[in-house]
Amino acid sequence: MKKFEEVTISTQSIYAGKVISLQVDEVRLPDGKTSKREIVKHPGAVAVIAITDEGKIIMVEQYRKAMERSQVEIPAGKLEPGEEPMNTAKRELDEETGYECETMEPLISFYTSPGFADEIIHLFVAKGLKKKAVSAACDEDEFVELLELTLEEALQFIKEEKIQDAKTAYAVQYLQLQQLMGK
Repeated sequence: MKKFEEVTISTQSIYAGKVISLQVDEVRLPDGKTSKREIVKHPGAVAVIAITDEGKIIMVEQYRKAMERSQVEIPAGKLEPGEEPMNTAKRELDEETGYECETMEPLISFYTSPGFADEIIHLFVAKGLKKKAVSAACDEDEFVELLELTLEEALQFIKEEKIQDAKTAYAVQYLQLQQLMGK
């Protein structure tokens, strides 16, 4: 048994949508009592820190309904069934920005909200960017504007709350740390 493990007794599916599903699990707690856990299931996603040869960070601005406003983010997207995260990262970079890259390196994978969701984001760093003559189209319900920001501009966007999502703030702070370490 894993430390503090909660053993699932039963699962009730509440909703199954295009991007997420919701379930309620009845669990046995480590002390033997039972409780309920509401869990959002997600197929996982990727995000890309795309850096130009001039050191600019490629970002996109798009409307986020959950926030009821536009948000500046690094390119990202949902894993398709059976798709490897590296392939998803390359596809999303192309679809959202029109760029391809010479190198795409995995950086880290992290859970976005482990208290209630199983979404994991695989973060990559893309370098050697080249604008494609013809790029893949965004999803039909996706509208984005391309931005190229310096690290200082991205940090200012965080202060101004133009960047508020965790994956992008993490990416910007990772780059800031790399700069401070002289890398």
